[in-house]
Amino acid sequence: MIRLPEAGGGTREYTPRAEPLAVPAGGALTSRAVFSAAHVVADPYADTTPDSPAAVDWDATLAFRRHLWSHGLGVAEAMDTAQRGMGLDWAGAAELIRRSAAEAKAVGGRIACGVGTDRLTGPADLVDVREAYEEQLALVEETGSQAVLMASRALAAAAGDREDYLDLYGHLLRQASEPVVLHWLGPMFDPALEGYWGSADLDAATETFLEVIAAHPDKVDGIKVSLLDARREVELRRRLPEGVRCYTGDDFHYPELIAGDEQGFSHALLGIFDPLGPLAAEAVRTLDTGDVDGFRKILDPTVALSRHLFEPPTRFYKTGVVLLAWLAGHQDHFAMVGGLQSARSLPHLARAYELADGLGLFPDPALAEARMRSLLTVYGVPA
Repeated sequence: MIRLPEAGGGTREYTPRAEPLAVPAGGALTSRAVFSAAHVVADPYADTTPDSPAAVDWDATLAFRRHLWSHGLGVAEAMDTAQRGMGLDWAGAAELIRRSAAEAKAVGGRIACGVGTDRLTGPADLVDVREAYEEQLALVEETGSQAVLMASRALAAAAGDREDYLDLYGHLLRQASEPVVLHWLGPMFDPALEGYWGSADLDAATETFLEVIAAHPDKVDGIKVSLLDARREVELRRRLPEGVRCYTGDDFHYPELIAGDEQGFSHALLGIFDPLGPLAAEAVRTLDTGDVDGFRKILDPTVALSRHLFEPPTRFYKTGVVLLAWLAGHQDHFAMVGGLQSARSLPHLARAYELADGLGLFPDPALAEARMRSLLTVYGVPA
């Protein structure tokens, strides 16, 4: 029995489960391309401040990626989940890309890496934005990784209209040596991206997005859509050119979007698959056999946890992701680059623990309980 704090004050008793859900490692997934966006593990011994460059525990960070690869998942590296622009600067992201790409080659893991403009930390014009993108695209391609062209805060600030997006993305796609993934990250994940693709009207923005793809279909492997709007994703998915994939980034509706309908389905590139990795892989393996109902039976119960972790302010979902990695034994501490472990309340973290434990996500439930107790003690919750 463990006493957990409640949002309205007071505490309640919770009985943790005694046994984990047994999910073995497995080989490649076949019916869907599935990437987990992966978090970074901070170095808790580094003498840093939230304004300092990120201090990363590279051994633990790479070990977590090996964990994901062992279950047949791809790793989406240096993305939002890795705290790009929220504790991890471009220098840290570049090192992360190099190290993870080398590790992927060593173990035969699939990897895609984020390309952005986050070396720009002050006012920038469109030339600056283009050059920043080009620098990062070159680095990712040099490592042999697939590139994910991430939405850019600097571009959102510098662009005057849709033509600026069409010109810049067209330039980058012509330069890319291999097909890339285009990433549309909504303002719920990053408020600075409001009005991306030249309009705050999502219908107008969608037309611009589709125009970029239609002009260069041979250079677009797929799109990652993170708008938390299942209907819009399905409509967009149905309008993609033949051969261009949709990778869902919808952490609220992923089971139904991955399962698909009679007109198609979404692949996946999801932050929630960081804590759900083994369970998500098991679900997709079930889907590989054609068992859609079995897939939904495994994955549907995880949505409550995902919706909790990604509740507004959504950009702070990384805090819950790292908490669960610590409780699951993937790292020895609950510290984050930029001090982001403080971004969620104790009742929020306690509920994340309860939901994850109920799903059987912790390989050692006793360890998870002991670590949760230690966190509660620090906050003064009575035993």
